[in-house]
Formats: sequence, C-alpha cells, structure tokens
Amino acid sequence: MLSIGVDIGGTKVAAGVVSRTGEVVERLTVPSPTSTPESVENAIIEVVRELRSRHHVASVGIGAAGWVDSEQALIRFSPHLAWRNEPLRDRLRTRIDLPVIVDNDANAAAWAEYRFGAGRGAGVMVCITLGTGIGGALLVDGRVFRGTYGMAGEWGHMTVMPDGHRCACGNRGCWEQYASGNALVREANGLIESGSPQAAALAGVCGPDGVTGPAVTALALAGDRTSIELLGDVGAWLGKGMANLAAALDPELFVVGGGVSEAGGLLLKPAIDAYSRSLTGRGYRPTARIALAHFRNDAGLIGAADLARHSMSEPPGLASAFWPWRRTTRARGTRRRRLRDGFLAE
Repeated sequence: MLSIGVDIGGTKVAAGVVSRTGEVVERLTVPSPTSTPESVENAIIEVVRELRSRHHVASVGIGAAGWVDSEQALIRFSPHLAWRNEPLRDRLRTRIDLPVIVDNDANAAAWAEYRFGAGRGAGVMVCITLGTGIGGALLVDGRVFRGTYGMAGEWGHMTVMPDGHRCACGNRGCWEQYASGNALVREANGLIESGSPQAAALAGVCGPDGVTGPAVTALALAGDRTSIELLGDVGAWLGKGMANLAAALDPELFVVGGGVSEAGGLLLKPAIDAYSRSLTGRGYRPTARIALAHFRNDAGLIGAADLARHSMSEPPGLASAFWPWRRTTRARGTRRRRLRDGFLAE
C-alpha cells in the first residue's frame, strides 16, 4: 500500500510516494510559498495531484513546520510560515478524497528514523532536525510523545542566550538562532559584510540575497577553513543544547537530521565535543549515542506517509492499534492514562 508524504519546510515543499517499507518510489520538490496559508495549501494540492496521477495511493500525510494540536488537525503557529490556528487537515480533506493527517515535521522525521532508520530499537530517542530552524521530537517505547496540547519537542525555542538574537517565535536567544541553517547563513553573511579577507571564498558564492547554507556546507566539504569554522560554531551550539536535553530527558539516542546535517562529521564532531564538555555529571554517567539521521532530507516525507498509513487503521489521538491488550477493561484504563500523559498514537 502506497502513501504520499509531504514535508513542508521554511524554504521548500518536498513530497514523495512511499511504500510500506519506507522506500521513496518518487519524489517532488517545489519552493515553499510563505505569503498566505492558501498559497501553501495550493502547493500541497499541486504536488499531491501530480504524484497521484502516476501512482495508486491510499492516504496522505503532511509534516508541517509548526505547532500541531494533539488531534493532528490544527496548526496553531508556525514561526516561518503564514499559519495561525490554521485548520489545515480539514481544508485539505475538502480537496483531497483520501484520508489525510497533519503532524509536526520533526515528529514525522523522528517516526521515519524510528521505524526504518537510525533509531530502530531505541527505547528513548530524541530527534533534532536542523534546517531553517530547529525542530525536534521525543519517542518513548515506540510512541511519539506529543505532550498535553501536541506541542512537545520544540527544542529550537529553548532560550540558550538571554537577550540574544531575536527569533521568529517572538522570543530572544532561542537555540535555533545559534544552531540552525539560519544561524549559519547569518554568521556567513556577517563575515562577508565585514570585509574580512577570510570570507573571500564565501563572497565568491554569494547570490543576490547573500550566501546560502548549502553553499557554506559545500565550501566546508571542499576544505574552506572559514566555512569549516562556521559549521564548527553551529556544531558547538548544537552540542551544548543536547547536553541540556540530556539533563532533562536522559535519552538513549540522539538522532540529528535536516539539511544542515549534510555537513556530516564537520557538524557532528564539534557537537559531540561540546556535548561531552557540557553534560551534567560527565564522567559519572552513561552517555547517549549521537548519530546522523539515516534518511536526511527524506525523513519528514517518509515519516508523514507512514503516519498516514497507520492512521487508516487507528485514528490519530487514540492508543496504538498494535497493543494486544487494548480491548480489555484494564487496557482501556491504561490507554486513558497514556492519553492524559501525552503518549498518543503514531
């Protein structure tokens, strides 16, 4: 059974037809329109219709860069897109004659890694997606932890620098202002504008809007020392934030994905070094493994598609259809407690 997954980020809409085993049969990418909710909705409809014209699919899953409610229907807020209490699921259902679910894009990416990728078998897994901003998700014993209102895992908006850089969420000093694609671009452009001779290679790849994150990463991978240093700074902030998360959550595994993770070891090594230096109780406690996401940029669409496939047998917001004791009286009480505590279905 095939399903379509759509991953909506701050700069692009990526969609794909995904098999039951997590294989992407076909993918499409279009620029992300950010002017109005309607323009984003139209972009989703466009890619879904094109993919459906060539494949027989049974459901559609949307991974959205925003805060999605616990019913997987309403996008309450998106720092990078024009969504404010947007009933995206219901709007799409009026235009797509298939089951549709909406989830946070980081939840979708984490689910893909847990089901098919780097997180298989992990008991407590923290997923961090580094793109335009920072997304995140927490999986505990094979379930996405969504919190009371569906907004758990917004690691990117932890304050790491009081009175620091302003964030699109309305606060200052958020983690994503220091460890994301936006942070990398801001620092690179600032170096170019300063006239520093160290920025010569960066200046050479500038477009009309300045340098881009992928350009910095490509230069770093080619050996440009300034670009390597910029990625190292982002990696160090990443590691410090992970140490804070470890103090709160004590995970078995961190999975790092998103576009910035394409830098591989140039990002991960400084992150691991900073994590080791910042971890509370270091030297006297087991430490979580840190791994790059297996699917990288495809994780969001794969996870969204798989979540939509599962929703056909068990509606979002209910306990997992795979719990063998779910129909018993005792199980119903346990399920209510899990729902109360924020453990919702895939």
